[in-house]
Amino acid sequence: MFQLPHRAVRLTRRARRSLPAWPVLPALSALLALLALATLSVLWPAAPRAFAADPPGGKAAGASAAARPALTVTVVSPSPVSWPQTVAANGSIFAWQEASVGSETPGWRIAEVRAQVGDSVRRGQVLAVFATELAEADLAQQRAALAEAEALLAEATTNANRARELQPSGVLSAQQTQQLLTVERTAAARLEAQRAALAAQQLRLKQAQVLAPDSGIISARWATVGAVVQPGQELFRLIRQGRLEWRAEVTAADLALIKAGQAVRVSAVGAPPTGGRVRMVAPTVDAATRNGLVFVDLLPPGTGAARGAPAGARAGMFARGEFEVGNGQALTLPQTAVLQREGFSYVFKVGAEHKVQQIKVSVGRRLGDRIEITAGLEPAARVVAHGAGFLGDGDLVRVVEAAAAATAAPGKAASAAVPGKK
Repeated sequence: MFQLPHRAVRLTRRARRSLPAWPVLPALSALLALLALATLSVLWPAAPRAFAADPPGGKAAGASAAARPALTVTVVSPSPVSWPQTVAANGSIFAWQEASVGSETPGWRIAEVRAQVGDSVRRGQVLAVFATELAEADLAQQRAALAEAEALLAEATTNANRARELQPSGVLSAQQTQQLLTVERTAAARLEAQRAALAAQQLRLKQAQVLAPDSGIISARWATVGAVVQPGQELFRLIRQGRLEWRAEVTAADLALIKAGQAVRVSAVGAPPTGGRVRMVAPTVDAATRNGLVFVDLLPPGTGAARGAPAGARAGMFARGEFEVGNGQALTLPQTAVLQREGFSYVFKVGAEHKVQQIKVSVGRRLGDRIEITAGLEPAARVVAHGAGFLGDGDLVRVVEAAAAATAAPGKAASAAVPGKK
């Protein structure tokens, strides 16, 4: 076996002791890893830009995708139209006039009730009947008293005539003659009194029937069979002619716009809308609320006169209404062009390069399929007419004029186009 000289072995051991204590290869590996991370951090920000500049499929494909419209839409511009100007108000429905029906004679007992709440009655119709036995007995007694007075007057007249015939002969003294003439005049006066009493008794007997003072609808009834009424006691309440009125509370600022004779549209909960006409405007304003009352006659359907009550309307109901105070210009759009989001109204305005911009607008009245734009949009603006709910701010659209869209095939409807689909 080959062996190193003793001197060489001693030198080799000395060199091994002079080497460093940490390993060389692990240190080199760590250094290379740090260099790689630094290089990657420099090159990474440029990678997305390079990818976007040259997407898969080439630069032409990326440009085509960016320029592709989102939807095909029709555009419209706000159009000024003449709309009726209205004043809105709230109020309650009341009876036009209510008649209180009662008894004029005390002590009568009700024998029959012929009308109930809600009944439609005519003027002079019998509503209730009192027991008439006592009244008829009194009437018979009064007729007998009248007959007695007539007999007494006949006797007194005969005696007075005889005294007048004998007066020239002097058979009767002047005192006796005057006495007979006085008896005649007294008997005549008693006869007239009995006639008046008979007429009063006959009138009292007529009051045994409670009659309707006017045509209308019974709104309340207190009459019950067997009850003995007192003088002036209310037995029925009648809505005269069945007429109802709406008492609207209008602000002092709007009160000056309302005149007698103006048309009104009234809507009550649970009743179909009905027409009305202003009858009177109150001359005063409530000091606490600063509102004034406007009295509106409610018109029955199909009539031009304030007679009867509208279908479904009841006294005491709450109602809203609008007074037509004239005509004015309004800037309107189709209701399909206005989008409701989070409680606000928006339209999509088509701008340069066919990009849409979402604009917040203020809306007012609605009439048919049109809606009033009160603020936020100029008259010359072009807005998307249909399909606004599929758009977003900044989307690119393909514009079709409204006239061309109207003649287009149904399958090419404006707002139903699919992105990228021809």
